[in-house]
Amino acid sequence: MQLTPLPAFNDNYLWLWHSNTHAVVVDPGDGEVVLQALDRLQLRLQAILVTHHHADHTGGVDMLRAATQAVVYGPAGESIPNPYVPLSGGDAFDWQGQRIEVIDVPGHTAGHIAYFAPATGDPPLLFCGDTLFSGGCGRLFEGTAAQMLNSLDRLAALPGHTRVCCAHEYTLSNLRFALAVEPQNQALVAYHAQCQQLRAQGQPTLPSTLAQELAINPFMRSRQATVTQAVTQRSNQPLDEVAVFAHLREWKNQF
Repeated sequence: MQLTPLPAFNDNYLWLWHSNTHAVVVDPGDGEVVLQALDRLQLRLQAILVTHHHADHTGGVDMLRAATQAVVYGPAGESIPNPYVPLSGGDAFDWQGQRIEVIDVPGHTAGHIAYFAPATGDPPLLFCGDTLFSGGCGRLFEGTAAQMLNSLDRLAALPGHTRVCCAHEYTLSNLRFALAVEPQNQALVAYHAQCQQLRAQGQPTLPSTLAQELAINPFMRSRQATVTQAVTQRSNQPLDEVAVFAHLREWKNQF
């Protein structure tokens, strides 16, 4: 199984997951980018996975469905271009012998889902849309801080070597904020240097891994003493864990 990030718009990645001549695409905001990649790689698109309803994740669905007859999967609780197979947390389906499990991850949007592939012979894969970014998390457009914290907890429970396929190249911006929160985190300092080098070479910083994110991502580390102390000092008041997370997200919004 191969994994190919397709850059689109200013900073999106549309993930193409393929084996031999068969392919799945995740969050195809731009159909033309996907069609060009299918032609270049001589692939047949069989499935389209959508994590949430935002246009930069769904804009190419109709074009790709019409051109390839691929089956579309998406969140049951959101408006996705029809027809599609509606999915909720706990659902699962198979593609090319690979099991794909659905995880509810509300927060960025109300009905956001993620796709987890335990994978056979390869490290597991997580297609998390705009819930988890390397070094960050999505803005709370429709959900609450409590929902997003719970969603990230669900993802944190997956195996550490899971490859995290985020939908945006936000890593360097996120890491600048993470360093403001945890300047003494040596794993974060090293990862920032590594990602700077990748971007200087024109390479994506993704996929990350869950183990990496648990070591460097302040939103997945919001219960760690170093993060809690930084947020509490900034707010100048005692905070419970949900309030710490909410203040952390608002700090990032203003950073």
